Parts: sequence; structure tokens; C-alpha cells
Amino acid sequence: MNPDSSAPTLAHARDIRRRNIFADVQCAFWKEEPSLRDALFLFDPDTIKNVYVVPNFISEGYFTQTVIPRELELSGKVTRRADGQIWNYGEPVGNHSLMTDLLVQRAREIAPDVPENETSLLIVAHGTDLNENSAVAAKREAEKIRRLGRYANVLNIYMEEFPLVSDWQTLTSTPNVVVVPFFISDGLHSYEDIPVMLGIAEQRSTRLRQSASPARTYGAARHPSERAAIFRSQPYRIDDRLLFYASSIGTDPRIADIIVEQATALAHE
Repeated sequence: MNPDSSAPTLAHARDIRRRNIFADVQCAFWKEEPSLRDALFLFDPDTIKNVYVVPNFISEGYFTQTVIPRELELSGKVTRRADGQIWNYGEPVGNHSLMTDLLVQRAREIAPDVPENETSLLIVAHGTDLNENSAVAAKREAEKIRRLGRYANVLNIYMEEFPLVSDWQTLTSTPNVVVVPFFISDGLHSYEDIPVMLGIAEQRSTRLRQSASPARTYGAARHPSERAAIFRSQPYRIDDRLLFYASSIGTDPRIADIIVEQATALAHE
């Protein structure tokens, strides 16, 4: 539904490829080509003996624990193929310790001049009652940033469970609020849904699409120029308060560093 969803992953792969660390670097997707099933045939077993699989996901969950292992025919952390190839399965990028630093840096980049002791930092995740892990990663990162003692308030908030994104004005009281989406890519959630919930964009109604929750519907996708404007129109003034809205953390180029570290960690296990 969103052509931008794979863009960060492809960009990180190009970056890693340029570093010449690995013999080959490829991507595979669940809803795009090449598919996860195609990945089984991406590497020639005569020249590639080890394959390191790094899920570009924010948290453990259904896809990292069920879908990817099933589609890639993985039997565990280490899978030995009949052709002699060894596939090593790592943790999602969202589990890496560097993620905390990236979130803090993204918050400073979007609001470099506001006093942190007068600012609330909101880490936004999807949240769902279908898998509690969807919210765990955001809660963990918010707690780690809170312990740094830099911001007046640090909260993990969600689209589909409490505390809700739409309640940000009652959840915070500081004059400045910085919102960082804890997502892998900028898509309909970050371009459309979260801005509507924050009150910085109007709800669209020309097209409906289903979410994981059948009761919820969403508006039409915005034109690329409108999507870019969501992040350019900073800050937003709402009731004498300033709100700063960042792009999704997964678009940070330094995610490539995390992917490399996750892969090299597999090589040394």
C-alpha cells in the first residue's frame, strides 16, 4: 500500500554494500519483491558459505518469530542447508543498544534549540492487543531515555492501545513536546495516521483502508509533496505549546551500523 515502506531497508543495504564488509548484501520482503521465499536462492552455495539474516524490525513478534523463520525455512538460530550453506538468524534491529542513542539524537535534531528540561519526549509505537511485544520495545526505550534524566518527561504512547497518541495534550504539560515515531519506515502511519492523532493534519476520507483492528479506518494517502510538508512544517503551535514531529527512527542512516553489528555478532557466535 505504500511504496516508501521498503525505501529505508534498500538504502541501508546500499550503504552496507559500499562498505565491502560482506561478499554480498541483499534484501527480501514479505509484501514486495524479492520475497522472503526468493531469498533462499539469492546466494550461490558454491561461493557463499554463511548467510547472516538480520530482521529490520523494531521488535520481536509474529513476523520475526514465525513468518521469517517459516519462509526462510530456518530451524533455529543456526540452520545447516543440504547444500552446505549455513544460515544464522539474528535479533531485530530494534533490540540493539544503539537504538536509544539514535532516538535521543533524532529528538535533538528535530528540536535543537529547545531546553530539554522544558520538553516532553514521546516515543510512538503501533501497539496492539494481538502481540504484546509490539509495545514492549517502545516502553523499554522510553525507560532507558528516562533514566538519562535529560527530558522533563519521557513517555511511550501508542496508536492502538493506552496511553494513546491522541491524548498527548493531557499526558504532557511542558511547553515543548517532541514526537519520534518508533517505526522502521515512514509510511501511512507516520505520514497520515499519527499526524491526524496529534492534531497537526486533517483526516482524509476519500479512500478507506483496513487496519489490524476492523473498527478503524484511515484516510487517503497524501501526495509526496504533502508527506514531506508534514516534517518540514516545524514546529507546530498548538494552544501556546510547540510540538516537533520527527520522521521514523528506521530512516536514520545509522541503522546500517546496527545491521552490520547484528550480522557480525552472528559471525562470532
